[in-house]
Amino acid sequence: MNRHWLIALLLTAFCTGVSAQRTDFLGRSHLLLGGDATFYIGDLNNQSALSVPRWGVSAGLHTRLDNRWSVRVELSYGMLECAQDYIVRRNLSFRSTLMEGAAVVEFDFRPYGPGATESRWTPYIFGGLGVYHFSPEALRTEADGSSRWVVLRDLHTEGQGTSAYPERRPYQLTQLCLPFGVGFRCRLGKSVSLSAEYGFRKTWTDYIDDVSTTYVGSALLSAEVENGGLAGIMADRSGEVEEGYVNAAGIKRGDDSLNDWYSFFTIRVGFSLETLLGWTRSKRCKL
Repeated sequence: MNRHWLIALLLTAFCTGVSAQRTDFLGRSHLLLGGDATFYIGDLNNQSALSVPRWGVSAGLHTRLDNRWSVRVELSYGMLECAQDYIVRRNLSFRSTLMEGAAVVEFDFRPYGPGATESRWTPYIFGGLGVYHFSPEALRTEADGSSRWVVLRDLHTEGQGTSAYPERRPYQLTQLCLPFGVGFRCRLGKSVSLSAEYGFRKTWTDYIDDVSTTYVGSALLSAEVENGGLAGIMADRSGEVEEGYVNAAGIKRGDDSLNDWYSFFTIRVGFSLETLLGWTRSKRCKL
């Protein structure tokens, strides 16, 4: 009999602890939904941080550790694009879908929270680690006037993987990045928050735009690359703006001393998990 009472007591203590921890987690956490403006920074826009923006959306989970520190995990989807090369004769362009998953740590400059001694608003900084996927493509106009988007990586436009350029390896489409930036958040009520944020992404590739090193010439691409004729056309598009102009192999096509970057400007709304999931409390851990 005593053993049964002991088991019941232990189960009660366990369930009470789990319930308290879950309640505490829900109270400290928010579901995030955001709208993004995405910016490409690279060879085709002269490393401009405020190029023409494209759209994006994001969703994540934000959990406070105390009234200064918090953590956030988030998934984002958007577009990067440069439709107009700042070097007119080069005449290159691209677009790419962008998918990113990131985990960051945030620090608030003011003690922030629902308490009477805590602020309803605060600026903050953040930094962390992310993984992203991209795939550059460019618009090709056919002889009959129709247009289609062409995936660029498979064309090896700068001789990646050819015998003449063995040091140039095909670039990976999924890579790591370092997100960091600044933001401002405020509480709109007990259960809803609003934030605005601008964040950079440091990358370790110069091929988000498929432009990095030198021209390699259409003869090499035709000889060693599958669909080499199209590869030669997409690699050197100067002839489209200056008829008959061809860039010889070895002429600078991009600047491989600087990697490409991208950035987000994001507006987020946060919804308290305690409010969203509080109805489940009555269903938890009954003996």
